Amino acid sequence: MKLAKRTLFLLAAVTATLLVTEPNFGGPVQAETLIQSSTTEVSDTTQGKIARAMSAGPEDIARSARIIDTDAEGNTVVLRDGSNGFTCMPGNPKVIGEPPMCVDAASLQWFADAKAHKPRPTNSVPGITYMLAGATQRSDSDPNDKTTPAITVGPHWMIMWPFDPKTTGLPTAHKPTGAYIMWAGSPYAHMHIMGRP
Repeated sequence: MKLAKRTLFLLAAVTATLLVTEPNFGGPVQAETLIQSSTTEVSDTTQGKIARAMSAGPEDIARSARIIDTDAEGNTVVLRDGSNGFTCMPGNPKVIGEPPMCVDAASLQWFADAKAHKPRPTNSVPGITYMLAGATQRSDSDPNDKTTPAITVGPHWMIMWPFDPKTTGLPTAHKPTGAYIMWAGSPYAHMHIMGRP
């Protein structure tokens, strides 16, 4: 138990350092790595999409983040340029697993690799993903689950790195508070931290 607490403390310290220094891992990531589709309804205005995208991240990160979306043909559209290395997306509230999110460059790569069904993520450093507006998902254990009824998840943030629950001592089942490892045992395992940072 002491080892798990020390590990969690270390991860929190590393995360805090990454957030304070606002790193730009490997420079800008091209918009072609977009991971979501958005709504195409006429009533979903650009300002509405920007507000929804920004709701996913901490205010100090979201206000300077690049905001991207996709058009009806799946092409990336930059709704607003950014300056801090984070990218926020409005997601699609009508699609399970496509919540609003704010991600750094390493997370953007992680999600692009997952979408491309690569054997493992290629980011060489941990990524930070914010989903502070909440999300829906299918499974905590299977990244390829397309049939299980939706699970509603409250505000959370994630460290995108292949954590092993055996070495961290963290659980692998969803919980409403604290941290757990999602998709444990797969190359896309990562740490969910419930609540706001």
